[in-house]
Amino acid sequence: MNGAESLVRTLVAGGVDVCFTNPGTSEMHFVAALDRVEGMRCVLGLFEGVVTGAADGYFRMKGKPASTLLHLGPGLANGLANLHNAKKANSGIVNIVGQHAVYHIGYNAPLTSDIEGLARPMSAWVRTSPDAKSVAADGAAAIAAARSNPPQIATLILPADTAWNEADGVAQVPQQSQRPTFSPQAVESAAKVLRKGEPTLLLLTGGVLTENGLALAAQIAGKSGCKVMGQTYNPRMARGRGRFSIDRIPYVIEQALPILKDFKHIILVESADPVAFFAYPNKPSQLKPEGCEVHRMTSSGENSVAALEALASALGAKPSDARPQPMVELKKPTGALTYPSIAMAIAMAIPENAILVDESITTGRGFFPPTAAAAPHDWLQNMGGSIGFSTPIATGAAVACPDRKVICMVGDGSAMYTLQSLWTQAREGLNVTTIVFANRIYQILRGEFDGVGAGEPGQRALDMLRIDRPTLDFVALAKGMGVAARAVATADELVVALAEAIPERGPRLIEVQM
Repeated sequence: MNGAESLVRTLVAGGVDVCFTNPGTSEMHFVAALDRVEGMRCVLGLFEGVVTGAADGYFRMKGKPASTLLHLGPGLANGLANLHNAKKANSGIVNIVGQHAVYHIGYNAPLTSDIEGLARPMSAWVRTSPDAKSVAADGAAAIAAARSNPPQIATLILPADTAWNEADGVAQVPQQSQRPTFSPQAVESAAKVLRKGEPTLLLLTGGVLTENGLALAAQIAGKSGCKVMGQTYNPRMARGRGRFSIDRIPYVIEQALPILKDFKHIILVESADPVAFFAYPNKPSQLKPEGCEVHRMTSSGENSVAALEALASALGAKPSDARPQPMVELKKPTGALTYPSIAMAIAMAIPENAILVDESITTGRGFFPPTAAAAPHDWLQNMGGSIGFSTPIATGAAVACPDRKVICMVGDGSAMYTLQSLWTQAREGLNVTTIVFANRIYQILRGEFDGVGAGEPGQRALDMLRIDRPTLDFVALAKGMGVAARAVATADELVVALAEAIPERGPRLIEVQM
């Protein structure tokens, strides 16, 4: 077999059986190998940002890496924004990038670039295979790296001649290292802080935001009186009826500071020290109050659920200590489209075990209270802040969980970054309903213009923020990519559109005309 086939067989044998791809000339032997090797599902994306984002969404829901296949340095560059988001979410990805044949690189052909240099900022592991006989072993090492604790992006660069030359065979993936547990000393330190009874925040993210992890946090809060919150953005959070509902630190500094001002201690469970998303004139970067002590209990990659179990035991916290939670009553909205009516319509429409992907940057800030009373679901957010995250993530999540409904919520400006995802969803028959909030403006940037104190925007500034000349027609755009779509202009119409789209298999789009 050649190097490409040895790599594909190594990937399949190592449990990497999905490849999100947008290949080119240098990757054709890998593409040809797919016809000779059973067990690899290949999903074509029309833009590399769809490919890398889908791999992120796949990992978040499946818990194991998929592979990508990208074309040389420019293809990798097109996918870097969503690799950035995946890195911040600690998603494991085997990121395969083609390269010119080794002997051709020195001729400086038009597509020659420093692929390793491009890959390193977003990858924890980077390697270029030197020859065909190394490809399988390098692929096995990439799988092991992607599965590390915490998981990470492993970029394997595959020169064309290493793909077409003769190889030795399949390589065995090194045994996965044992998952780090947690520090008993850090747990005891957290327990000591909580026993003091001083105002304390238990700040969560990552692997602890499961139904079980949140239930333990509820017991600890009930016993100790601490407050439990999540980071502003989280890779995945269990939500809905019967699950402990927590607030997140607000994105807006003026909203976050009053919420955090009285805490004397913050205990970090995988989370980062709370900081502002951006720097603003005359506003703090750190959101914690002066004198607040920060205590790290677990880091990403540690077993945070086990750490919470140990903390609950140390405090004597029991399930009966969890306090009942007030829930927003879900009522069918009617009348005009407002942020509350949209939130209520979506909360009522969420089916059991759904996956919600949230890039509703402005519209969705008020979605958490009503959706806490919705049917149990998982909520996925943008950890890295790079726009164009949601539709690819929804695509990968739907590939990972074909039996679950995926609901993607996105603003119109964000949607245009990676709208090609709809084509992939149509081609693969993926069970995704996309809700586009058509503000006709980069609404988040209009708020940021005020936030940074830039003054009152004039016509030229507004022209950089508005996207209404010409007006985007998402119904036409979706239909052009094979996705059934409709537009709504009232809350009543939104309720009907969701009731029709959610039960249907396959992709649908709803344009919410704000």
